[in-house]
Amino acid sequence: MNALAASLQTYFTTFAHSQRDLSSHTIGSYRDTWRMLLKYLTATLGVSVDMVDFDALTPTNITAFLDYLERERGNSAKTRNVRLTAIRAVLSRALPNHPEHAATITQVLAIPPKRTTRPVIEFLTPDEVTALLAAPDPSTRTGRRDHALLVMTVQTGLRISEVCSLTINDVHLGTGPHITCTGKGRRQRSTPLTGATVAVMTAYLTERSARPGTALFCGPHGQSLSRDALEHRLATHVAAATTACPSLTTKHVTMHTLRHTAAMNLLTAGVDVAVIALWLGHADTHSTDAYLHADMAIKQAALDRTRPPDVEPGIYRPEPDILTWLTAL
Repeated sequence: MNALAASLQTYFTTFAHSQRDLSSHTIGSYRDTWRMLLKYLTATLGVSVDMVDFDALTPTNITAFLDYLERERGNSAKTRNVRLTAIRAVLSRALPNHPEHAATITQVLAIPPKRTTRPVIEFLTPDEVTALLAAPDPSTRTGRRDHALLVMTVQTGLRISEVCSLTINDVHLGTGPHITCTGKGRRQRSTPLTGATVAVMTAYLTERSARPGTALFCGPHGQSLSRDALEHRLATHVAAATTACPSLTTKHVTMHTLRHTAAMNLLTAGVDVAVIALWLGHADTHSTDAYLHADMAIKQAALDRTRPPDVEPGIYRPEPDILTWLTAL
């Protein structure tokens, strides 16, 4: 076993669990990154995996691997940066124990992440939400389940991973109704439920109690729905809702779109950004600041507050006869 293999085993069997206490999702992501990197290096260098050591982890090879992820595998710049973080994590831990490879490791650690552009946040309007919530068939068990799922997600803004992991014990419909979940970074939070959501969830839980398992939104045998299953059910209902609301055809609606919709509803209601960050489970308000740029109505309201007293509010529109207007200048 060479030095790199020993460092990988030490990192994943000891350091990641006992010292860093990384989540299983993070460990899995780091593991997959190194599997892809080792396979790439064996194919590129023409050697067996046992021959890949620290001296193969040159900045040139690592950069070429990251370019390969974008060019051949179609990964985004954000995914590329996540893979680079996984490589850095292991090498940072290995550096003190392998001073003979310090020069190479240090050069790899100095590789900068690729700059990315933040996409425009897409969310649903109130009419689109109404059409989507009306899409599931209330005469079927699956339709009633999906309706409850959509109502809860649009109101709470839970991530798809959080929705998948919910159990019936996470819903509290008594005094101060709320739903608890363990979110990103294993941060636990409670999200309040509105009266309308409580009514829907009460009816759903009554029906849900007759089925096996503890998953809140379950399949036919009581098992938790997967991420793919949730996205598939949502896509089905979005397609059905386009009949009543054609504007949905212009939007790429995912479960995360419902999370954005919940955030925008809070923002337009005047809720402070710091409160929205806590609501969504963000570590800080930097992620939440993006919602301030998403709705032009918010910017228009800010513009109206700064207008001179003698100027009418609203967007400027020129006179219909522009030639007459220019002549009058």
